[in-house]
Amino acid sequence: MSTSTRTGVTVVIVPPATANGPMHVGHLSGPYLAADIAARAARSRGERVITTAGFDVHQNWVLTRAEREGVDVEKLAASFREEIIAALDAARIQYDVFLNPQSEDYQRGVTTLAADLTEAGRFPLRELRLLACSDCNRTLHQSYVVGTCAWCGSEAAGGGCEGCGGYTSAENLVDPRCNRCGGEPRPFLATVPVLPMEDYRDRIMEVWLRAELPDRARKIVAHYLEHRLPDVPIAYPTNWGLAGVGPHEGLRLEVYAEVGLSTMHGVAQGIKPGSLGLEAVGEALSEVDSLWHFNGIDNGFYFALFWPALYMAAGLRAESIGGAQVNEFYTLDGSKFSTSRNHAIWANEFLTSEDVDVVRLYLAWDRPDRFASNFTLSSYREFEAYVRPLLDAARDSAVAGEHPLPAALAEADVTRGLAALKPRGFDPALAVRAVLTGLAASAPGVDALLQILTGR
Repeated sequence: MSTSTRTGVTVVIVPPATANGPMHVGHLSGPYLAADIAARAARSRGERVITTAGFDVHQNWVLTRAEREGVDVEKLAASFREEIIAALDAARIQYDVFLNPQSEDYQRGVTTLAADLTEAGRFPLRELRLLACSDCNRTLHQSYVVGTCAWCGSEAAGGGCEGCGGYTSAENLVDPRCNRCGGEPRPFLATVPVLPMEDYRDRIMEVWLRAELPDRARKIVAHYLEHRLPDVPIAYPTNWGLAGVGPHEGLRLEVYAEVGLSTMHGVAQGIKPGSLGLEAVGEALSEVDSLWHFNGIDNGFYFALFWPALYMAAGLRAESIGGAQVNEFYTLDGSKFSTSRNHAIWANEFLTSEDVDVVRLYLAWDRPDRFASNFTLSSYREFEAYVRPLLDAARDSAVAGEHPLPAALAEADVTRGLAALKPRGFDPALAVRAVLTGLAASAPGVDALLQILTGR
């Protein structure tokens, strides 16, 4: 890692990959490759950087898949973990901390932090009216419940609405029903820890006014700031998830809360290894200068509102939250990438058979950042045919291109490309165009830009 006179830490966060299958090209094109490029660029500027990666096993449909296939859920998740790590390595995606929910250190760190936050009054215990299935008796949350989003009218499961990015739960969905057996909901009372987000309204406003967020995320924030912010359960009485300790005994952590808590635990480990509990984590977080999320728009409520509030509950300063770089949906031949329908180009297979330099450049160039985009193999091949001679010439230290820009203009373009990789105003597509221009003219600085984009 590059040395720097700066004392603050730049944190780059990507969502943990879900343990329901291997990674596909759609995953890489969104937050994973973009975060790696942003982190490499920050290091090249001399910043002290902490990146996190990991995988998520506690979505309850992971258990559902294991039960339907008749396999052990822990073994299923472990097998996908190895495939996810292999894909990250093949794509040259680096990370400082890998968050593994199946490790004892992770479980102890996350559950201790959650318990300490309740003891400190930041996750107070409250009696809530929850819903369970009247037939199979499952607590209706996450994928166990489906209904209609009250905000945009889309069909949605618990957790978040893909249509608008809003927060959904069994309690706020219209006509909720069990997604496992179709049973009707029955109410019951339970005492659970919550994050009272209304307590963080002023600080969320501060983040909202200063942080970089795309328009769709700002619309989500604006909607919620016009109403009382919700009390979001941190744990449920349910059959799958990380088992709580102390005041959370008998409950399992809600997965979106677990993701936020594990992020703070992981960042603290990267800054001060061995940090355990609220006081130690808060001390480590005091060194964070700028924290950036890389996420898909479907997690809008969480990266724009919930996780910032949770981070601040754990001790992160509001002014340290830089914002989020968000991708829209990436389709394959006009249809959504789908693990369950096997409609995907699997990352491990594709990266094994293709030039990783070309793959990274193409996915950065075609990334669905400001609008949705569509992957087709034919467009990839056209890009490859254009780029390969430039890369080959660069590898041979030869000048490429019949009609390059004049040297001064090409150098200016490379400078613009490097500037486009700062988290604020992040634009990897512009950087790719700049590197291609620079390669054609053998412009000064182009090698550094190429190394960042290709991960060489």
